[in-house]
Amino acid sequence: MVRRWRPDGPDPGEPAGGLDDPGLVLRVLCHELRTPVSSLASLTRALAEDRGGLTAEERRAISELARQQAAHLDGLLREVTAGGGALSRAVRPEPAAPLADLLPVVAALVPPHRLRARVTPQAGRCPVPARRTRQVLVNLVQNALRHGPADGEVGLYAAVRPAGLSILVTDQGRSADGLTEALRRPTPGGGMHGLGLWITRQLVATDGGTVRAHRLRPRGVAVEVLLPCDRRRTG
Repeated sequence: MVRRWRPDGPDPGEPAGGLDDPGLVLRVLCHELRTPVSSLASLTRALAEDRGGLTAEERRAISELARQQAAHLDGLLREVTAGGGALSRAVRPEPAAPLADLLPVVAALVPPHRLRARVTPQAGRCPVPARRTRQVLVNLVQNALRHGPADGEVGLYAAVRPAGLSILVTDQGRSADGLTEALRRPTPGGGMHGLGLWITRQLVATDGGTVRAHRLRPRGVAVEVLLPCDRRRTG
């Protein structure tokens, strides 16, 4: 059973200010680099320490995940060196990719026994801005892992709705109060607390989308990203 609420204050789909602060830009960069750097280190370590236990197919899969993480990291660094960082107001055109192409890197963040995923074929074919959408999903999955119970399930669901492409990331234990506060905040708080959600809102708003939260029953929460989707390109 799901109950939806809209945060008070600024619309969660509207960009919030604060990008003129050099300290904030540095915090954003540190936050966004954590996942690709740690994931890339883990994947390459798995390959380097393999003593023949991995099959050829498994080695290819790990190598492909490492390549995708490296490409994501390269994209983040290019944004910074081009000026303004990942949240620059001067948005440059970004290559689109089917949603399904972005999901392996995101799903790899969750232990297989904890992951619950369901993506409709139409949603999987929906073209999305590749780097920004991957970054959004990585942030939301990392939040679910961080705030949900250690053995809880993390859900990743996507479907095309009348309003656009709906992507849900769920967990079983996060405090709804903390999530509500983070989505109400027009600018991020100090340190890293709530920064991932704030970054997510900026990236989604850049592409004309919105971020909303849902309470799940009997427990848990979901964060929904709603992006425009041209159904003529998903048939």
